[in-house]
Amino acid sequence: MQKSDLPFGSEFSPSQIDLPRLLELAQMHGGDWNAFEVAVMREYFLSHQTSAYNQRKLANNTKLGMIAYGIIDRDAQLTNFGRTLYDKRNDMGPLYGDLARHILLDLNGMNLVQCVEDMRAAGENVELVALRRWLEERGIHFPRGGKHPSIMRLWLEKAGVFVEGWRVDQARLTALVGLPSNEIEVLATLSPEQRAYLKTLANMGGPGPYPSNEVQKLATATFGISFNEKNLPKAVLYPLQEAGYVTLVRGTRAAGRGAKPFMVKPNSKLVAEVLAPLLKQVENLTAADLRPLLRRPLAEILSDLDSRDRHRAGLALEALAFKLMRLVDLSYVATRLRGAATGGAEVDLIFESSRLVYSRWQVQCKNTARVSLDDVAKEVGLTHLLKSNVIVIVSTGQIGGEARKYANKVMTDSNLCLIMVDRKDVEAIQARPAGIVDIFNREAKRAMEIKRIVL
Repeated sequence: MQKSDLPFGSEFSPSQIDLPRLLELAQMHGGDWNAFEVAVMREYFLSHQTSAYNQRKLANNTKLGMIAYGIIDRDAQLTNFGRTLYDKRNDMGPLYGDLARHILLDLNGMNLVQCVEDMRAAGENVELVALRRWLEERGIHFPRGGKHPSIMRLWLEKAGVFVEGWRVDQARLTALVGLPSNEIEVLATLSPEQRAYLKTLANMGGPGPYPSNEVQKLATATFGISFNEKNLPKAVLYPLQEAGYVTLVRGTRAAGRGAKPFMVKPNSKLVAEVLAPLLKQVENLTAADLRPLLRRPLAEILSDLDSRDRHRAGLALEALAFKLMRLVDLSYVATRLRGAATGGAEVDLIFESSRLVYSRWQVQCKNTARVSLDDVAKEVGLTHLLKSNVIVIVSTGQIGGEARKYANKVMTDSNLCLIMVDRKDVEAIQARPAGIVDIFNREAKRAMEIKRIVL
């Protein structure tokens, strides 16, 4: 069973228990998990109309929730964090504020908040089924049917982070962690080199400034990241300055030598105890540069397809393909898959479906005037490595006649299906998003005609 990325919290909810009293019970019975469990059962679940066995299970769930939230250990002893909460049990503001900060920084809470903000920005109703799908697309898993996000929301609501259901109070969030929720988006778009450099600079702790090349050497030794020394300013330093994490001071030219390296000074928001856990949260997120587009409505993504900035237009095309696959309820697996699984080639998107039978969908986005036979052949070749059943090619241009003939031949001779979405289709979807169903039905009928068995 896949491990949840959000903490278990069943029966550990402010609607079911009183945190100050629960902390007192843990202090009283710490070291004897059995006695603690019985005390919790008597305090909160003895009046439940169910068997004594089930009452005990409810109390056990409370204990497991406290463990998942890092408040007690397996022996029901208060952890260091739990003792901090216990000391503040009579002061509700600091108590719930400390718990909220812990959730936000250490338990994927900032990812949850950002995902909720993305959903609201995209006009999506925030409810558990949709939230689970959006989190999964970001690489964050919690069990089907689990209430993990709802219980996190209730605790964050106690600290004023969530108000009126799922609405985020940005001022309160910033007051708790020093950074707004969109900072997680900024961090997510940083490269591995930029993240390693930031972590190194934050861990150095002092006000600086430091020679940029010395920070780079320490980052390489600490995190094993290789840097292109000649390209360090453009690839790492300038983006970090633009994001507001550092200030650069240009070195002076020494006699007979080249220019000295930049001096790097960390800015106030580069606080190690905040930055480190946030970077940890984003390092496993998917599609870092694609994710900001996914929160935008379909119409805005479509408008970017005509951008003169080819990178921007390319990302918009990938975001479009992502949303199209989601419209037909496919499950996201990976973005820009590259490595041993693909022989070094890059596949833009991988989706799966388990309705009736399992299928894997391999999606390639082409922001070019024309899709050639070679483009299709490359995707067909990758299906042997990825074990794909369906290839989807989404293009802002035309799909050439030779490319279509080759696709038909492949479908005739194999069990593969190839779906071609060209410029005209994209324009049709732009006018009517539900048109994706008509396009997929058209392609399915074409495949059926090609594969028709004559009996």
